[in-house]
Amino acid sequence: MALSWNEIKDRALTFSKEWADASSEKSEAQPFLVEFFKVFGVNNRKVGTFEFKVHKLDDNDGYIDMLWPQTILIEMKSRGKDLEKAYNQAKEYAQSLEQHKIPLCILVCDFENFHLYNLEFDASKKEFAKKPVTFKLSEFVKNVNHFGFLAGYQKKEYKEQDPVNIKAAELMGKLHDRLEEVGYKGHELEVYLVRLLFCLFAEDTTIFNRQQFQDLIEQRTSEDGSDMAGKIQELFEVLNTSEVERLKNLDEQLAAFPYVNGELFKERLRLASFDSKMRKALLECCYLDWSGISPAIFGSMFQSVMNPTERRNLGAHYTSEKNIMKLIKPLFLDELQEEFEKVKKNKNKLSEFHKKLAKLKFLDPACGCGNFLVITYRELRLLELDVLKSLYGTQKEIHIDPMILVDVDQFYGIEIDEWPARISEVAMWLMDHQMNLKISNEFGHYYARLPLKKSAKIVNDNALRINWEDVVPKNELSYILGNPPFVGKHLQSKKQKAEQLINLKEFKTASDLDYVCNWFGKAARFIQETKIITGFVATNSIAQGEQVSLLWSILFMYKIKIHFAHRTFQWNSEAKNKAAVHCVIIGFATFDIQKKIIYDYDATNSDTHEVYESSPF
Repeated sequence: MALSWNEIKDRALTFSKEWADASSEKSEAQPFLVEFFKVFGVNNRKVGTFEFKVHKLDDNDGYIDMLWPQTILIEMKSRGKDLEKAYNQAKEYAQSLEQHKIPLCILVCDFENFHLYNLEFDASKKEFAKKPVTFKLSEFVKNVNHFGFLAGYQKKEYKEQDPVNIKAAELMGKLHDRLEEVGYKGHELEVYLVRLLFCLFAEDTTIFNRQQFQDLIEQRTSEDGSDMAGKIQELFEVLNTSEVERLKNLDEQLAAFPYVNGELFKERLRLASFDSKMRKALLECCYLDWSGISPAIFGSMFQSVMNPTERRNLGAHYTSEKNIMKLIKPLFLDELQEEFEKVKKNKNKLSEFHKKLAKLKFLDPACGCGNFLVITYRELRLLELDVLKSLYGTQKEIHIDPMILVDVDQFYGIEIDEWPARISEVAMWLMDHQMNLKISNEFGHYYARLPLKKSAKIVNDNALRINWEDVVPKNELSYILGNPPFVGKHLQSKKQKAEQLINLKEFKTASDLDYVCNWFGKAARFIQETKIITGFVATNSIAQGEQVSLLWSILFMYKIKIHFAHRTFQWNSEAKNKAAVHCVIIGFATFDIQKKIIYDYDATNSDTHEVYESSPF
């Protein structure tokens, strides 16, 4: 019986760790290959031969490092040697073999670099076609599916895939528009696209088998797309059903998908409707490589499918990672990293620090697609990884699951539109998986949190009208952060003006404030009698001109103390059409601190320096 893919991935990680320093063809090639085959549950002595003698076309003899007839030919070289030359040598050997021994693939390897070639004979050129897949030993776990044929799984050909970029957003936007055109819209459309997004990411990041979703579309649906909606609906039901509860006669290709959870795929949606162009659009999304996805892509994706008018009214500027870091570093990250450096050599204090990380809770009350939450989670998990390395070193016999204390349920968001709210939830899961892979690579055991049991709590509602404590109790909350909508006082709708008058009802001049001021005012009230620290991005209008006296008279009434601030800087985003905005960032709480920081910029927006003030602002 073939090993499960999880077992293969676990062995692949161990193999990568154990052979990280190997380099000599002469002394290490054979034991390296013995262990390589064990990753796939194969006893090389039963299937192949080392130093297989072959009579070459030039009448000289050669020796293949390892040959498994009809399956794979392997040529090993010492680290740093020319693998192109090694491939040409191996190809010559393969062309000299008897027909019934010609392998499916050639692998050339220098212990660090793997080049895998599918062998297809081109009759017109009388040579083998060259289609390499290349990766490093450290990336073995991400590429084990290329060797599925060694473990008894069907061998597949993989297309070269472009890196994820704004094109992904544009492709998803086209699919969104076409589904909307045929009448599939609203809540169902938003949930549907989020599910597809998860599947696209999952097949490139070891949640699914590589290209598993793409294969299902290509192999099990007709080119005209007429049966595609039904097949996708079947897949959603499978992903929502545990393996033990699935039908016994379920199609094997569908049964091979893992159980994800009972929330993301729980709701039963009306069948969509596809045509050939829509099928092609989804396959084009599949051909992109989603494994290197950046959270900024989710913002791009959101913006590409939103109505431009809604985008303007809601002030949905989305943020580059660089700008997010400008906020979260002084808000909490710098202080946590300093604390880690102080305690990392004391196991007891380090364990307590680790528990502290797991108790921190974050709220973004205007979370959009969740970029601030996602990047914050990533940085918290990276800090946790440093803690784990200090606690456990390079131990290999260790269970990863109980080691990880930081989880997505420490994060909360409020978002008025459902589509970005759902994107936020999935983005957090995807970042969680990326971080789990990092820990897997560090400790040599494959780990994936499936089925999904926890999630970020993203409330789809109007942040100015609901009680934030219904989202997260303020006595449990550590930080409030985000990028509230930028809408000037003259651009606000009647509804937004009305909300502002209610939210800032203490002040007759509330109607003269920019829309972003609502979040400052509401946060100031919310954090009373707490240790919560808040950090918001805002347009620089709130720190100059008439806005200053109007807003800050409200905030100072609530005894607000500024902890840090970024003076005006040019807003940079990942958008295709970037918004021309000048911003400030302000961090505040109801308690004072000694070390206050001002970040300043030169005219080019590239230079930053800190100014310290010891007295309250």
